[in-house]
Amino acid sequence: MSENREPGPAGRSPTVADVLALPVLAGGEPRVVAGEEHVDRAVRWVHITELTDPASFLKGGELVLTTGMPLPDDPAGVRRYVDELAAVGAAALVIELVRRYHRPPDVLVRACRARELPLVTLARDVNFLEVTQVVHTLILGHQAEAMRRTQGVHEAFTALTLRGAGPEEVLRAAAGMSGRTVVLEDLVHRALVCETSGSTAGAALTDWERRSRTTPVTDRAGVSGPEGWLTAPVEYQGERWGRVVMLPVVPSGRAFGPEDVTVLERTAMALTIARLTRSTPWERTAHRDVLRDLVEQRHRSPGDARARVEALGLPVKDARFVAVLADLPAQEDTGAAETRLSGALTATGAQVLVGLLSPARLGVLLALRPSRPWREAVEQVSRAALEAAPGATVCVGSPAGDLADVARSFREAARVAEATAPGLPLPSGRSFHERSDIGLRGLLFALRDDLRVQDYAERQLGPLLDHDARHGTDLVPTLRAYLDAAGNKTVAARSAGLSRETVYQRLRTIERLLGRDLESGEQRTELHAALHAVDALRARPHPADRDRDRDRDRDR
Repeated sequence: MSENREPGPAGRSPTVADVLALPVLAGGEPRVVAGEEHVDRAVRWVHITELTDPASFLKGGELVLTTGMPLPDDPAGVRRYVDELAAVGAAALVIELVRRYHRPPDVLVRACRARELPLVTLARDVNFLEVTQVVHTLILGHQAEAMRRTQGVHEAFTALTLRGAGPEEVLRAAAGMSGRTVVLEDLVHRALVCETSGSTAGAALTDWERRSRTTPVTDRAGVSGPEGWLTAPVEYQGERWGRVVMLPVVPSGRAFGPEDVTVLERTAMALTIARLTRSTPWERTAHRDVLRDLVEQRHRSPGDARARVEALGLPVKDARFVAVLADLPAQEDTGAAETRLSGALTATGAQVLVGLLSPARLGVLLALRPSRPWREAVEQVSRAALEAAPGATVCVGSPAGDLADVARSFREAARVAEATAPGLPLPSGRSFHERSDIGLRGLLFALRDDLRVQDYAERQLGPLLDHDARHGTDLVPTLRAYLDAAGNKTVAARSAGLSRETVYQRLRTIERLLGRDLESGEQRTELHAALHAVDALRARPHPADRDRDRDRDRDR
């Protein structure tokens, strides 16, 4: 191995242990006789000395090499010698046992142990100048490499800023550069973005608010709090908005270095600029991302999902959840509707996450105490949604007893939305649809794209539809009035505004064209179902349905 190659991990200064492992020193049979637990100290420089007071020429971090010739003869002088080296922050004292000493003086060993200064003995003669040359080459090489990495950090974050990267991309870059988990939180200690490295979101975010509040806020990048977090403030329009946190590596406890501080400072700067240039509040983006992950079950584990949701301020323990969907009318400003709904629900004290799940569909996750009636709470959410976006259609899934069951509640709400035909009446006193509202009409509306439904409607009513189209007659409306009246011709005539004789005549024509017996209850049921199918096929799709179809076509 080349003597100027650093034996320690790339990217850090050589330590006392690294230097002792170099061939140029290993030949002297080095042995650590005091301060063994501190050989991980970084070596900033090498200093050869034969002075009785070398500390006056040191700045800290030096590996001090001596033949032992200048050591005082009296114990007090030896202790003073060691005290001065320790006080200035020397990395270690290396003494050669060749000329003056053949074993280290006991008073020197005791003094070094007392001041926790590593004491290294060399049993063989070593060329100190060669040691200095090799170690300084390592140190200078490290410094040059550190400068290159720092420049790379600055360039990477400058590029992110210039292309308008969002907080997720900025934190992802920070986590990748540092090899640590990085979290962005707002002023009230809600974790909005978490990019993990070597850990899970559950491990990083569990009990986040309490842990964050025990970590003091600092004016600049620095380590604080019982867990030793490295934090830096993020500002918005000149005021503190939140902070970005870099978590220690557990269980190794690898200390934060200057490069970590540089990465976090540039992260905070990029976030501050991004906060000014991006119009969508990051709280909204965080809600959207978490909701979509829950709906699509993209979390790594239930523990990750719970920690992520709880870190956004939504209670998870002893709560049940209800999924609510609000399909927005065409031409609605979805972003504005999202902001209005979120603000309205926050003002009521509701525990919710609100976010766009697709361009025309708002999702709401409602957390409730088990004792609170869920329909009452959903009614409050629904009315707020209708105020935020008049004309919206609100659908709800059944309650979920656990966060892991939330995806099922959202699927139910989506099925209700798919089956909610235009004009489907709402029960009295309720402003939202739920699964129990979906009858035959809703079922056929949900299945309107199925070729079997289309074929059934055409086989049952095709001749009648063709006749009306060719001759301008109104046989289909007459049949509808008759079937809606459950076969009562008098009621059918009144509702259609026709005479009974006209209704009788038209019904005979319908029976002839369709080859059906309208006195048969079974055949009337078949025709009634076919009419609902035709209504479903003619209904204009909701914007949320168009979004779904577009996404499906793109996936193909």
